[in-house]
Amino acid sequence: MSMTFLTNMNNIETTLLNAPNKNSTYNKRWHNAFMKSNKPKIAPTPSFTLVDLNLSPHHSYTIDQETLIDIVKEKNIETLQNNGGVEVVASNLKTNIEFGIKSDDFEDIASRKQVFGSNTYKKPPSKSFFHFIVEAFKDVTILILLVCATLSLAFGIKQHGIKEGWYDGGSIFLAVFIVISMSSISNFKHNQQFDKLSQVSNDIQIDLVRSGRRQKVSIFEIVVGDVVCLKIGDQVPADGLFIDGHSLRVDESSMTGESDHVEINKDHHPFLFSGTKVADGYAKMLVTSVGMNTTWGQMMSSSSISNDIDEETPLQTRLDKLTSSIGKGPVAIPEGLPLAVTLTLAYSMKKMMADQAMVRKLSACETIGSATTICTDKTGTLTLNQMKVTKFWLGLEPLEDNAYSNVDPFVLQLIKEGVAHNTTGGVHESKSGSDSKFEFSGSPTEKAILSWAVLELNMNMENLSKSCSIIQVETFNSKKKRSGVLLRRNVDNKVSAHWKGAAEMVLRMCSRYYDSYGNVKDLDNETMSKFGNIIQGMAASSLRCIALAYTEVVNEELGGEGGNKMVVKDDGLTLLGLVGIKDPCRPGVKTAVEACQHAGVNVKMITGDNVFTAKAIAFECGILRPNQDTDETVVEGEQFYNFSPEERLAKVDRISVMARSSPCDKLLMVQCLKQKGHVVAVTGDGTNDAPALKEADIGLSMGIQGTEVAKESSDIVILDDNFASIVTVLNWGRCVYNNIQKFIQFQLTVNVAALVINFVAAVSAGEVPLTAVQLLWVNLIMDTLGALALATEKPTKELMDQKPVGRTKPLITNIMWRNLLSQAFYQIVILLTLQFKGETIFGVTPEVNDTLIFNTFVLCQVFNLFNARKLEKKNVFEGIFKSKLFLRIVGVTLVLQVVMVEVLKKFADTERLNWREWIICIGFGAVSWPIGFVVKMIPVSDKPLLDF
Repeated sequence: MSMTFLTNMNNIETTLLNAPNKNSTYNKRWHNAFMKSNKPKIAPTPSFTLVDLNLSPHHSYTIDQETLIDIVKEKNIETLQNNGGVEVVASNLKTNIEFGIKSDDFEDIASRKQVFGSNTYKKPPSKSFFHFIVEAFKDVTILILLVCATLSLAFGIKQHGIKEGWYDGGSIFLAVFIVISMSSISNFKHNQQFDKLSQVSNDIQIDLVRSGRRQKVSIFEIVVGDVVCLKIGDQVPADGLFIDGHSLRVDESSMTGESDHVEINKDHHPFLFSGTKVADGYAKMLVTSVGMNTTWGQMMSSSSISNDIDEETPLQTRLDKLTSSIGKGPVAIPEGLPLAVTLTLAYSMKKMMADQAMVRKLSACETIGSATTICTDKTGTLTLNQMKVTKFWLGLEPLEDNAYSNVDPFVLQLIKEGVAHNTTGGVHESKSGSDSKFEFSGSPTEKAILSWAVLELNMNMENLSKSCSIIQVETFNSKKKRSGVLLRRNVDNKVSAHWKGAAEMVLRMCSRYYDSYGNVKDLDNETMSKFGNIIQGMAASSLRCIALAYTEVVNEELGGEGGNKMVVKDDGLTLLGLVGIKDPCRPGVKTAVEACQHAGVNVKMITGDNVFTAKAIAFECGILRPNQDTDETVVEGEQFYNFSPEERLAKVDRISVMARSSPCDKLLMVQCLKQKGHVVAVTGDGTNDAPALKEADIGLSMGIQGTEVAKESSDIVILDDNFASIVTVLNWGRCVYNNIQKFIQFQLTVNVAALVINFVAAVSAGEVPLTAVQLLWVNLIMDTLGALALATEKPTKELMDQKPVGRTKPLITNIMWRNLLSQAFYQIVILLTLQFKGETIFGVTPEVNDTLIFNTFVLCQVFNLFNARKLEKKNVFEGIFKSKLFLRIVGVTLVLQVVMVEVLKKFADTERLNWREWIICIGFGAVSWPIGFVVKMIPVSDKPLLDF
């Protein structure tokens, strides 16, 4: 009985799933699949379940994954046809292309996941806190400090005993502990923040059809064989094949770098790729590959993208060289330097987040400041990626915005008629409460033309749509670059053909044109040449030129007899007008580019657009200067690729614009620039940009338009996709580098002075004036509080007046040598004078004199902290009241020093000082200011000191 029941149920189910749709027309079938209110077309679920234990636990699919990958990835229409087409592929995957797979058959879904994989990508495992601790220990400076600390601890305990001998080594170990803790915590927190952001942004809800019902599921739950519903704005969730739909165009720029939208259809190009976006139309697709088997997944797993490039940043190279050079003496070791660097980077990382830049790697905060070249893409970064009609030519005359009322009404009506019907876009009344009454859908070009017609020409889309019936449509494709429509007017039953497309293409189909007065004129060779000049002029002004044309069609020209398909007449047309569409530059982008150039950073635009558009945008953005010769500054990607290696290296510096470029061309340019010694920053938003983002010294991905692969490959995510934000990040990077230089100058002054004083005193008198506890105190106060004070200095406009440091400029400049040696010399002279003559000059006891030396030494550093704020400027107090944290730190340092001298005298081995002795110490410290002012008048050579 149970077997009979099962057989009957299977027969019923087969009949239902394979039954022809009652609606014979395509539109009704499509409507039924997409309407959420559809009644289910499957048999009701029985109240009990029968399980046949003899059935195989998995379905047997008659097509393998390799074949599916080959069909889609290679866009192999022959392989698809050899496998019977989309319907047979679906059948081999046990899928009904109208009803989808069964939503309640969990065994089937599990089987599909097991056989074909899940729709997830293998990401590198999330880095643990221990990983960042290990990374921190790889720093050469930290390793040197640990060695020095160990030696100092051993010799200190041997010489002074464990009670007092641990001070020096212990202080260094404490500094290392603080540095490693701060660095690890900061990097770990930001890595978690990025992972969380990625997880939320990736969990997209997808519409698909299962068991005849349209439902939403997580993108991660899609399996091979699913039927997915796509509409404008959707991300294609997996690789697949087009089943049916209308006017589907897909933006594949994230995969190919090409900005043109690709038309997807059943006959010629049914292939859909994971990660691409639906730009226009709607469709159903059959999922053929998911997760790591998709083209996107294979790109993510490729070594050029997923493998980290273990490469030192310019700053790390300089710091390693510095610490190796000066870290040879246990007093001269720069124990506070790693802390200062970490504090500066962590502080700037937090501030850059508020300036629309999420830093993924701590060192990236500084590396961007060393950049000598920025390679930027165009669309969405330099431009808004929002097309807009800015020019309209009727005949040979351009029309201004307020001149449309003067156009012949008949011509104006024809233009509106063509725009309303020959489009894949739509116009709807706004329901979002925005300022505009209308919302426009479709590709950027379609939306631009529709908004122009509605807002400027007062086109009523709804009325025009009802006034005509569409007979035939010729869809746009990248080869013909035009679209046409054959329509019949309801009022007089007349038939007309309207065409729209690339101006040079449509113009060839025209034999006449309308002027603004409604007169029809012939298109002779001379007039054709004039229109050609107009089109070329638009292209030179970075406008995409679209032509509108039409013709009346008599019944004899309709065709379609004998079952043949009607064609849209495409010759003898009358030109209605030329529309100039522009993707405007972002507000302030020209100022931002000029700011980079003023700062000595060369901005190069790398785009997939044609040369004319690329040059026009480059001129508008300021990348190219007016009247500049573009013979050597503008190249095409293929031309650059075909240069010999020697030619590329010789010409790469002069190139400002690379048009028609592929991802390989972009990567090649980055490699050439690095080979020439440049520190290169690259912006990118597509999967195809990932190799260049990885190869660059600093990768900047776009937070809005950027793909996940691009973000994973970058060091900084620009959250608003704006080039102006990149300039802000550049200024922060220079501030980081400048703050590190300030601290190095400050700490080396302390270390040199302390080293010389104790050495001279030990050799001449057999004892040192600064005890181990006092030196420990100076290190803790100056290294910790001093680092914090200088690390939190904010960017200034003056930083963008300087040239970039690049790779080769030394970390310690001649200006810094001048400043630190002069201050160290002054401190050495004063403190040695106090050491040998202080008791006589001021009439004090030896104990008080030692306290005078210690107090003067600390106060000299406090006053010199102000000098360190400005490496070159004489006015060290500029902006001091804006640096409230700096003033608080100075105040805290002074209070702690008073406590150390007056309260903790037993611990610090000091004596109390009277007000006269305090004034003496303060006076000696204050002399640092006039010395710093005078010294900055001394000119220094640009040639590095060590080069002499």
